[in-house]
This record gives sequence, C-alpha cells and structure tokens, in this order.
Amino acid sequence: MKDPKKNNDDFEPIGNILGLVLNKFRLELGFESANILNTWKNIVGEAVYKNTKPAGFKGKILLVYVSSSVWMQELQYYKQDIISRLNDEFEKELVSDIKFKIGAV
Repeated sequence: MKDPKKNNDDFEPIGNILGLVLNKFRLELGFESANILNTWKNIVGEAVYKNTKPAGFKGKILLVYVSSSVWMQELQYYKQDIISRLNDEFEKELVSDIKFKIGAV
C-alpha cells in the first residue's frame, strides 16, 4: 500500500491554481476592477473617498466598504449617480449595482 504522504504527483500547488483563477478573473473584467481603485477618488470626491473603499466585484455588483452606518445610509442616496459616473468613466456598463458594507477602509 502506498503512503499517501509520499505521493505528491497528483497534487497541484494552491498558489498555481489561485494564480490561474485570478488571472482569468482579471482578464474577464478587462482590468477595470483595478482601475476603479485608481479613479475612485475622482468619481466620488474627497469626503466619500476617505470613508469608503471598493472591495471587489460579484458579476456587475460592486462591493464597497464604508466606515460607518451613517455613510452607508448617506451613500444609498448617491448610488445611482456613482454607478453612472463609473460606467461613463469606463465607457461601458461595468457596474449595475453597488452594495455598501461596513468594513475596513
């Protein structure tokens, strides 16, 4: 009987798999997700920028961390404007919705 600890030929290092998945994800988004971080301050302004952080995508839904429940509530009023500005910036419908969540900014 083989020792399962000695047969590593069937295993792929997790770093290789994650790298492939992340590269595929970046290509599918056309690198816009990384560019959102670069343009976020220009899109939302200084005050919002200091209290928010784009965290990622799930399809066309952008997750944005906010510093407090007050900011989360306030940004609900500006959500459609932010979506329009982002889509105008990237000249396509990159974002269809934004979900705000309290988190580290």
